[in-house]
Amino acid sequence: MEIKKELQILFWIVFFFTLAFFMPVDSATFRTAVDATLDLAKWYAQEHVILCLLPAFFIAGVISVFVSQGAVLKYFGANAKKWLAYTVAAVSGTVLAVCSCTILPLFSSIHKRGAGLGPAVAFLYSGPAINILAIILTARILGFEMGVARIIGAVSFAIIIGSIMAIIYRKEEKVKAAEQMNIQLPPEVRPMWQTSFHFFILVLILVFANWGKPTSDDTSGAWYFIWSNKWIITSIFGLGLVYSLIKILKIKWWLVAAAAVATAVSGILASTYIGGSLAPLVPMLVSITGLSIITMQKEDENREWTIASWDFAKQIMPLLALGVIVAGFLLGSTHDSTSIPGVIPSSWISSLVGGNSVFSNFFASIVGAFMYFATLTEVPIVQGLLSSGMGKGPALALLLAGPSLSLPNMLVIRKVMGTQKTLVYVLLVIIMATISGMIYGAI
Repeated sequence: MEIKKELQILFWIVFFFTLAFFMPVDSATFRTAVDATLDLAKWYAQEHVILCLLPAFFIAGVISVFVSQGAVLKYFGANAKKWLAYTVAAVSGTVLAVCSCTILPLFSSIHKRGAGLGPAVAFLYSGPAINILAIILTARILGFEMGVARIIGAVSFAIIIGSIMAIIYRKEEKVKAAEQMNIQLPPEVRPMWQTSFHFFILVLILVFANWGKPTSDDTSGAWYFIWSNKWIITSIFGLGLVYSLIKILKIKWWLVAAAAVATAVSGILASTYIGGSLAPLVPMLVSITGLSIITMQKEDENREWTIASWDFAKQIMPLLALGVIVAGFLLGSTHDSTSIPGVIPSSWISSLVGGNSVFSNFFASIVGAFMYFATLTEVPIVQGLLSSGMGKGPALALLLAGPSLSLPNMLVIRKVMGTQKTLVYVLLVIIMATISGMIYGAI
């Protein structure tokens, strides 16, 4: 065993030495890919981690600690009514409005609590794919027809892929169902409506804190109104969280008030001295820090909530970081008005996804599956590819495969449900996206 450990150390020493020795630093493509990697990592850290991932970890912690196992088993368990389980799972994306990475801690939570594989996978796919904001933006930017095709495909995918996974691993599901039949569930700590209120307050904060700017110049629509006032709306839901912490979680009011005041003061100072898109990060970080401190005061389930959230962060963040680095180096960094190519030129991708052949749809599905899309970013990316000659079939394939999968996403899913199930899930998404693209392209 000692020799094996020493050989592993030797392997990594040789690996990194060889990598450094032969690194093509004189290559313009390599240097550009490095720039793309750093740009994507910086953008991800600024735009996605604090406002999106950190609140998602706390939402996952709510599921893990406050949502009783009985509630999870009732709606998602192996013995739950199939129509109810798949319906709830398939439409969850309309509520959550998250991306392929933000859904991971939530999926991990319900999987850990005993959800059946089929409903859990349907939930995993639907969370990013049926994002109501993305559907609306798709219909608005890419056309009503594309928006309808996307929502029909996404809902169908969630149910079909979840069902196929459940059938393939039916023996395991039968064992899980038998085990759940004999589970003696403890009594509910609090009424379900209180837990639901606390959960949805956090979800609404997550949704409105990440509400995207409209891509058109129309300043009269509801989308623009919400975007221009999103921090006011988020603050209102923040007051709802204050109420929940005091009345539902029974945290001392002066502790909650101190955290709320610190958040408000940090927001004022940040908007005054920092400004721009980075200003909201400060009060969000202060609020999360304050929430962590006040929930860790006593040995109770509030403390367990923060510890569970931290456990999800420890499990998921390193894998996401690795995935973002690899995706940026290979595929480049494309966000907002920035477009830095990776090792694989974007012109190759555009030239490979024209028309409506099996290959173009399959290739679009593969690219979408491995490329990282933050919430709503897939729409302008596909818009740019369509203007470069991408066929409408491959465009839909990319929209159906891309938001729900990414390289970072796959790395984490593998840790949650194993290599084999992850490979089956990824293949099902790619195959179904390819078929859907071909059908849509032929209409």
